[in-house]
Amino acid sequence: MNPLPTDAELEVLEVIWRLGPSSVRTVHDEISAKRPTGYTTTLKIMQIMLEKGLLDREPDGRAHIYSAKIPQQETRKGLLDKLLGMAFGGSPARLVLHALDSEDISPSELEAIKKAVQKKGGGP
Repeated sequence: MNPLPTDAELEVLEVIWRLGPSSVRTVHDEISAKRPTGYTTTLKIMQIMLEKGLLDREPDGRAHIYSAKIPQQETRKGLLDKLLGMAFGGSPARLVLHALDSEDISPSELEAIKKAVQKKGGGP
């Protein structure tokens, strides 16, 4: 099983999944546009992620280009499985019902949920 990312590591992965293979500078610039963080902090997180097997690294002149080693969908599944087990007794229904009760759902999101339920065989 692949290691699950921490919150900080997930933030780095989200940038790389969105932009594709990226330098530390690119990832840092994206993250620091949302919240203050140091370049060396971003670098250290990415080095740890490389050691954990979450990222790959290729040299590109003086810089290195990092890419996600584990696909976004696989990472999301692992995180969701952990959340289901820890907070919802392993029940996807409990998770969905809780999400529907606790958040404002837009009409387009509600329609997407209805279609997904229909696709799973849950009625018209």
